Amino acid sequence: MKVILIRHGRTQGNSLGRLIGVTDESLCAEGIEEIRKRTYPHADTVFVSPLKRCVETARLIYGDADLNIVEGMREMNFGIFDNKAHEELKDNSFYIKWLETNCESDVPEGETKREFTDRCTAAFKAALDTAEGDTAFIVHGGTVMAVLSAMTGQEFYSFLLKNGQGYICEYDGKKLTVKDKLE
Repeated sequence: MKVILIRHGRTQGNSLGRLIGVTDESLCAEGIEEIRKRTYPHADTVFVSPLKRCVETARLIYGDADLNIVEGMREMNFGIFDNKAHEELKDNSFYIKWLETNCESDVPEGETKREFTDRCTAAFKAALDTAEGDTAFIVHGGTVMAVLSAMTGQEFYSFLLKNGQGYICEYDGKKLTVKDKLE
């Protein structure tokens, strides 16, 4: 089975360098235009995070296709860091520790990277069990990194994507293999 993982289009918060996790914002005009300029692979089944930026991206790419909402594939809950930029957080002791630990430490009022990865991976596997044919996931950059790092054993940040980019993978029922990157 071909599995396509796509990061949603750009939002205003992304443009401003903010950590956008649970904040439910729409695509900005530039993000819409960037998605419209790209070509994406066909998908028979489309899964999507419930947040606006993902649903809007899925509609731009896959039109009137049935969208299967997967709650567990939401972006990480950044807690007190959500919707804030580095400049706003640079003196916050929790944020400093979070950065120093490669984002592994606790996030006040949020979730850990481990909790996030486990949640996303479980949701991804459950979705694949119901998928038919070539399958697309329109989700968040963090979600893509979490799933691919868990499923391939590679380093989390090696799968960092810009908005609108993605990965084309093959799934044999057990193993997920990255085949190509959508630039």
